[in-house]
Amino acid sequence: VTELRSLTQKAETVGGATGVISQQEFTDLIVDLLHTTTTRWGSLQTPLDGYVGFDSVLEQQRKKFLKKGFEFNLMVVGESGLGKSTLVNTLFKSKVSRTSCTTDAPQKIPKTVEINTLTHVIEEKNVRLRLSITDTPGFGDQVNNENCWLPIYDHINKQFDGYLREERSVVRRKQIPDNRIHCCLYFIAPTGHGLKALDISCMKKLHDVVNIIPVIAKADTMTIDERDSFKARIREDIAAAEIKVYPSSLLPEDEDVLAANTPIRRHLPLAIVGSDRALTINNKSILGRQTKWGFVEVENPNHCEFSLLRDMLLRTHMQDLKDTTHEDHYENYRRQKLSDESTVNNGAGA
Repeated sequence: VTELRSLTQKAETVGGATGVISQQEFTDLIVDLLHTTTTRWGSLQTPLDGYVGFDSVLEQQRKKFLKKGFEFNLMVVGESGLGKSTLVNTLFKSKVSRTSCTTDAPQKIPKTVEINTLTHVIEEKNVRLRLSITDTPGFGDQVNNENCWLPIYDHINKQFDGYLREERSVVRRKQIPDNRIHCCLYFIAPTGHGLKALDISCMKKLHDVVNIIPVIAKADTMTIDERDSFKARIREDIAAAEIKVYPSSLLPEDEDVLAANTPIRRHLPLAIVGSDRALTINNKSILGRQTKWGFVEVENPNHCEFSLLRDMLLRTHMQDLKDTTHEDHYENYRRQKLSDESTVNNGAGA
């Protein structure tokens, strides 16, 4: 109250006898008012005379979330032979990929792009995660790859549509199953020449419906200089094609979010090496790949950027990936869907 009264007195002083203030004086008063009364809910606080206990709400939420468990849906897109299944197994240190969970029969390249989803429930330190891995065998493997992105695009929108139906249901489940794709790892072949036309067209079609993280597959096939030059060319291609990759620089960010996202953007696309085999080096077990000239440590940041990808997906940005999916991609789909339905209904009524 005292702060508001002082602002009122300031306004009266500025206005003087005429009661009229300039545009700049008005702007200065509004800035003072905002700084005085608002942060998220307002900076004016009522002091407490003693401990109340509502700070325990965080612990209440933690217990509730642990009981419910968490969901994360990951899609991998890329040509055959780029190590998609191996990388997924490496990320979660478990046999969770499609090829790891099917028979040992040789995998045939499908004639069209297929969408295969496997769901696992994994647990770590009493935290349960329902993990869904969606693979896209056949992508980019045909003579004519025109519109090979379409089944992927349709699948993502199909999950949005299913979630919207549940939301609009008169009698809906207490907890709506979330099958929406939260992240798409797009695998780029280590050709050294930049993005292919297929890569550009696919990512441009998908970037408005899913969070895309581009990764360079099998980065150990290039030298450090070759890798850095390749990454620079890909960044140029992405910028020229105006492809939106995650984390997006178009959304507002506070200081903490900016500090977390800046090093990731600096390293995109991430050059990764996957291996689900343990090697014994100096009596120490590590994940890596043995070659004629040495070995590649998957989790060594000097060898590849796998650890940066893992930390982003699982340790720092998992919830943000889900929030971005819900608040941006799904909300855009929902708004367009309801708008189209409204247009159709209004046309029928006329």
